[in-house]
Amino acid sequence: MIPHRPIVIAHRGASAHRPEHTLLAYEAAIALGADYIEPDLVATRDHVLVARHENEISGTTDVAARPEFAARRATKTIDGRTVTGWFTEDFTLAELKTLRAKERIPDLRPGNTAFDGLAEIPTFEEIVRLARRHDVGVYPETKHPGYFDSIGLSLEEPLLEVLESAGLRKVFIQSFETANLRELRLRTRLPLIQLIGASGAPYDWVAAGDPRTYDDMVTPEGLREVAEYAAGIGVDTRRVVPVGPDGRLGEPTTLVADAHRGRLDVHVWTVRNENAQLPFDHRLGDPASPAYAQATGDVMGWLARLVELGVDGVFADDPGLARAVLAGRGQATTTSSSGRSSSA
Repeated sequence: MIPHRPIVIAHRGASAHRPEHTLLAYEAAIALGADYIEPDLVATRDHVLVARHENEISGTTDVAARPEFAARRATKTIDGRTVTGWFTEDFTLAELKTLRAKERIPDLRPGNTAFDGLAEIPTFEEIVRLARRHDVGVYPETKHPGYFDSIGLSLEEPLLEVLESAGLRKVFIQSFETANLRELRLRTRLPLIQLIGASGAPYDWVAAGDPRTYDDMVTPEGLREVAEYAAGIGVDTRRVVPVGPDGRLGEPTTLVADAHRGRLDVHVWTVRNENAQLPFDHRLGDPASPAYAQATGDVMGWLARLVELGVDGVFADDPGLARAVLAGRGQATTTSSSGRSSSA
C-alpha cells in the first residue's frame, strides 16, 4: 500500500520568494505546487476581511511612510500586549488598497525586497477567487478573534459568507483560540484546526482565567476535548520533535500517534528555508560567514523527517521544496471529505 501524502500548505503564500500575504505570494505558491494557500485574516473598519499576519501593519506595508495616515498611529492592547502602530481596523478597505506591501524580514530575505511596493493588500474574497481558478484549497486563520469580537468586527461571519458565496469546499479553518472554533462548529461542517503553540495558552482561556495551557491541550484528555469540535491540530514542529538547550533536535514525542488515535489530523508549522529559522541539525554552511543566517539550509531533510513521523500536513514557506520531497518519495494521496489524507 502506498502511504498517505501530507498536504502542502503554503505559509502566507510562497513567503520564501515573495512578500507574504500578497497575491504575488499566493500565485507563486500555486505555481510551486501547494495544495492549500494560507491567509491570516483581520478586519477593516468597514468589516471586510483582508490578509495580514497581524492587524498592526507597519512591518508589512508602507503605511509609516504615508503622511496622510500619520495621525492614524495608535497604541492598543491586543491579546494582553501593548502594540503601537497602524491597525487595519482603523482603515476602510479603500484606504488600505492605497497602501503597498513590503517584505517583513528583509535582513533574512533581501531578495524579496525587489517586490516591495508592487502588491496591494488582498481581500479574502480575492484570495478565494484565485484559489478557485487554480483548483487549490484555502486555509484561513482568524487572527485575534476575541479582540475583533470586542470591537464589533467579528471575523467568523464574513469568513463563512465569502466561502459560501464562492462555493469553495476545499477549506480548513484554523485558530489559536478555542471559543471561536466551538462557535464555528455550530455554523459549518468545514474542518476546523486547533492551533497549538510551543508554549503559552489560548488567549480566550487566559482572558477567562482558565489556568490550562497548550501543554494541557496535547495530553490524551486534552486531545479528546479538541476532537469534540476540530478535525485536527496545527502544531509548532517542536511539539513533534523537541529542540534541546543546545539547539539540536531530541527524540520525537508521541503526539502524532496520540492525535491519530483520537482521529485528529496533525499539521505542523512552519518549515522555513533560512538557517536562522531551521533546527541546528539542519543548518548548512559556515556559521562564521556573514551570509550564514539567511543561507538556505537542509530544508528538504527537515521536511522528510517530519513526513516520516506521519504528519498529515506541512506549513512551508517554500511549497516547492515540500512538493519536491513528496514527489521524491513517490507518494500519492486523495483527501477524504473529513479532511484526513489517505492513500490512493
